[in-house]
Amino acid sequence: MRHTIDDLIPLFNQLFAHTENTLLVAGDDEPIYLPADTKHAQHRIIFAHGFFSSALHEISHWCIAGEARRQQIDYGYWYNPDGRSADQQMAFAKVEAKPQALEWILSRACGYKFVISLDNLSGEPIDITPFRQAVLAQIKQFQQQGIGARAEKLQQALSHYYQQPTDYKSYTVSLQELK
Repeated sequence: MRHTIDDLIPLFNQLFAHTENTLLVAGDDEPIYLPADTKHAQHRIIFAHGFFSSALHEISHWCIAGEARRQQIDYGYWYNPDGRSADQQMAFAKVEAKPQALEWILSRACGYKFVISLDNLSGEPIDITPFRQAVLAQIKQFQQQGIGARAEKLQQALSHYYQQPTDYKSYTVSLQELK
């Protein structure tokens, strides 16, 4: 099955443009979340370079962000670009486990291959094993405790559209899969 943003964007926007006042938008550069303002009546999740995986990742951040965070540019979080030091990368990894775990669930709902990412190609290398373990633990926590209403709504829609199993709580995952 093909996975294109031409399918994902309308599906997301049909679900959330009116109920959450949020649009998914393909971008040309770095991803960013922009809340509604005087020029734009709707919030915008802008993902990088038209990549399907970037869209799923940025949607995951949006699904996790609470109401107050969704009123701030990039949810009010800091971001150091590629080239982070080992300490910066470890701090980055701590906040990325949760969205990447949700991205894994959404990827499975699409039948799309998930690739774990520390997003630091030119920075100091670190051992990715603890990050993979944190993502795995978060996936299992989501499977036990749920993923939230917006994520659940999207996961169900993706599963139906891509004809994948709808029960994310029964998805199986291993550390070896998270590479």
